Amino acid sequence: MSDSATDNSGFIDIRRRGLMLVLSSPSGAGKTTISRRLLELEPQIALSVSATTRAKRPGETAGIDYHFVEPTEFNLMINRGEFLEYAKVFDNYYGTPKAQVAKEIARGRDILFDIDWQGTQQLAHNAREDLVSVFVLPPTTRELERRLHTRAQDSAEVVAKRMAKAADEMSHWAEYDYIIVNHDIDSSVESVRAILRAERLRRQRQIGLTDFVKGLREGQ
Repeated sequence: MSDSATDNSGFIDIRRRGLMLVLSSPSGAGKTTISRRLLELEPQIALSVSATTRAKRPGETAGIDYHFVEPTEFNLMINRGEFLEYAKVFDNYYGTPKAQVAKEIARGRDILFDIDWQGTQQLAHNAREDLVSVFVLPPTTRELERRLHTRAQDSAEVVAKRMAKAADEMSHWAEYDYIIVNHDIDSSVESVRAILRAERLRRQRQIGLTDFVKGLREGQ
């Protein structure tokens, strides 16, 4: 089967393999806001749906918010090697099922991950060729603390704990492909979109190039 197709105008459409885009940052640096904007602006990208052992909360939909599984089944999935990454958080397990991501990437869809450095390390180990990782840094420590307070979601004690954790999280910046300092959310979103555009053009992701170049050499 050919990896390229000719449309009615005679131009050849080159098929592309999707990618896994990871956004990581300390809490408050802006990765969640950037992720939401990307999902609004980029029709070719979808948010990864994790499996979890925690109970479904009111308003959540199975298969959209999470894949809800029993702890025994989750452990069996681990043993069968069915996760790209997984972790235990507050007595519950969370993980990314490998099969669904592989299916979407094969059909040219990009998958967005909002995960920490530990999850990113697991993805790099299991699927490095499909991974594009971005770490989002705050412009200053003081600004990070201000943003955490401005959200008004956490107590002063929780903000202090998040700030203490941020130093450890930021120490892993060098493990990422790209670094963005989030001075301004609009500029940061455009920077991530520029990364996406460039990564989508990588030779190894344009799986229809062989047929396309062959056609050019034959005079098509």
